[in-house]
Amino acid sequence: MADMMIETAGLRRSFSGIPAVDGIDLKVGEGEVFGLLGPNGAGKTTTVRMLACLIRPTSGNAYVCGCDVWNAKAAREIRKNVGMLTEISGFYDGLSVYKNLFFYSDMYHVNRQKARENIDHYLKLFDLYGSRNSCIGGFSRGMRQKLALIRCLVHEPRVLFLDEPTSGLDPESARTVRAFIKELKKEGRTVLICTHNLDEAERLCDHIAIINKRIINTGTPQGLKYSAYGREVVITLESLEKPVLNTLCSMDAVKRLERRGDKLVMEVDDPEYDNADIINGIVRAGGRIQYVTELKHSLEDVYMKMLGDSVEH
Repeated sequence: MADMMIETAGLRRSFSGIPAVDGIDLKVGEGEVFGLLGPNGAGKTTTVRMLACLIRPTSGNAYVCGCDVWNAKAAREIRKNVGMLTEISGFYDGLSVYKNLFFYSDMYHVNRQKARENIDHYLKLFDLYGSRNSCIGGFSRGMRQKLALIRCLVHEPRVLFLDEPTSGLDPESARTVRAFIKELKKEGRTVLICTHNLDEAERLCDHIAIINKRIINTGTPQGLKYSAYGREVVITLESLEKPVLNTLCSMDAVKRLERRGDKLVMEVDDPEYDNADIINGIVRAGGRIQYVTELKHSLEDVYMKMLGDSVEH
């Protein structure tokens, strides 16, 4: 099992007595891409700021790279080992790309030669090397976003906190960033992404936590879908006769059955195992099957359902 790079237990943060994060329990392993999904005001950025030791928790425990965020000496070590992409770039517009990036590498005490190698590598990767001596003031939002990503990588951190990493990027640049995140995973880096882009989260993340001040649910993208909806098989019949319905209702494998015209939607635990028995049962009852498919739900469906359920309860 991979070492845990991020662990929290009962992590809380309040502002003027109002909870922004209300008891977060997380475990993120080394080399894992982990997504935090939630609406505005859900506590995603506050959580990341606590983990990066930019603000102190109100209560609870958190460890990053094995270091306790409550310990001042350990907090300095955490800052050395994390890179953070925030919504606000915070560059000096009157300085060139090089001067901005070297300024931040100097803050992390990166050897100048090593810093230049890292900076040049990432500038070429993101097609910005030709602008290395240009002032940032005239750059587009997409260019600034790519530079902000480079900035949080110049000191080769073990953990990356990325807040909306493809925000403002054109499709080609966004694809480059997504491919790069996958490469970081291959290198064993740990990446925690805060995003509203559900499709991106599904494609990139090993595990996802849906958060609304506290964790509503966590799991793999596929596991969250099963958790929200179960596994549903759709069988289209030439015609639907009563013997078929009676047969299916008597089968232990069928947990829930819904009729939609000549289609049957049924929840089963394990379609790969149960479908053969279900199909045989339908055929023996005189049913003529046209199609058998598994009903697919998007991560957006899951997200909206779980957020709605959390509000209702």
